[in-house]
Amino acid sequence: MEKQWYVVHTYSGYENKVKTNLEKRLASMGMEDKIFRILVPEEEETEMKQGKKKVSMKKVFPGYVLAEMIMTDDSWYVVRNTPGVTGFVGSAGSGSKPTPLLPEEAEAILKRMGMKETEIEVDFEVGESINVVDGPFSNFTGAIEQIDVDRQKVKVLVNMFGRETPVELDFSQIEKL
Repeated sequence: MEKQWYVVHTYSGYENKVKTNLEKRLASMGMEDKIFRILVPEEEETEMKQGKKKVSMKKVFPGYVLAEMIMTDDSWYVVRNTPGVTGFVGSAGSGSKPTPLLPEEAEAILKRMGMKETEIEVDFEVGESINVVDGPFSNFTGAIEQIDVDRQKVKVLVNMFGRETPVELDFSQIEKL
């Protein structure tokens, strides 16, 4: 069994409460090995009010919470019976197991929230020489100075015009020499 993302339907306005309740239940019922992350998909929204810029977080899918979990009878029961939860999206009836999101659907939602799947294998090390394969610094070589796994970025010292210049690149833009 592998962990997958499921969409949980909640009472409107209860998304954050369901997230909190679920996280408490995970700990109290020992389900940390079956249920991993609970997310309320949100994105920044900027609006002008009385001539002032106001940035607020807006729910992308009001009434829904995402749960990264391994679907078993126990984990299904814990989520299904959390206060504020009305059910799973994609289950035919009250007794049937729900359908998980496709990996690309989950990735798109996480990307929209500025997150990425955490299971990224980092095959690079600080100090390692790399070749830039994409972008404006294509065909340059350099040494990795810093690695940011969460953002999937590296800071590379590229030799330009006779001096080393720090450049931030995506993992996808570099390869080992």
